[in-house]
Amino acid sequence: MTTAAELQTVVTVPARFRGPEGSANGGWIAGTVSQASHGARHDSAVEVTLHAPTPLETELSLRHLANSATLTSGETLLVEAIPVTERLTAPEFVPFNEAARAESGFAGVAGHPFPGCFVCGLRDPGDGLRIFPGSVPGTDLVAAGWRVPMTVTDEDGVVPEAVLWAALDCATGWAHFTPGESALLGRLTAQVERRVYPGGTYSVVARATGREGRKLFGESAVYEVDGTLVATAKAVWIASA
Repeated sequence: MTTAAELQTVVTVPARFRGPEGSANGGWIAGTVSQASHGARHDSAVEVTLHAPTPLETELSLRHLANSATLTSGETLLVEAIPVTERLTAPEFVPFNEAARAESGFAGVAGHPFPGCFVCGLRDPGDGLRIFPGSVPGTDLVAAGWRVPMTVTDEDGVVPEAVLWAALDCATGWAHFTPGESALLGRLTAQVERRVYPGGTYSVVARATGREGRKLFGESAVYEVDGTLVATAKAVWIASA
């Protein structure tokens, strides 16, 4: 039963926003559920836990209270979002031209576990985001130059927050991955400071921050061309067994 304090909507993830084949990109679905938990407010970070892969083209239940949200399929909990007071650490700024040059070292060209991924997959320009993080010489960072497609806006011409969360997501994995290695996003915590705009150019920067068994940890950020911070995130990935 839905209480008076709870809102419930039915959502379906279009196949375009896939990560692994058959399921949603982790960052995109995390951003979608995050926005349901806090609306347009950006006064705190939001922690999103992915409990199970989110299926595509399937009716799902999105429930949101004042400060939290869940996504379920029947009785199965898929995604949960809650605000947190933690201040996130952003990897340092990499200028756009330098970030774009780093793309030549993108490990996914030699071996990509999810070549159809909306964010980092080898999709046609305008269809996917084509964010290809590669190593930045002389640093522990990976970076990519993000050219925001005009085709990712909503009906009002705004780039949805889910797209920004998606951009923050995959780079934290590629900070770890070698060709042929794979993992799935388990948790993404992000703080959005400002919007991104269609046709804009941004630097996506990430670094690996540790590993514990199958858990891989990373942090990422999106910057405007002048170094203004747009958003930052930290991620936990679960490596394939």
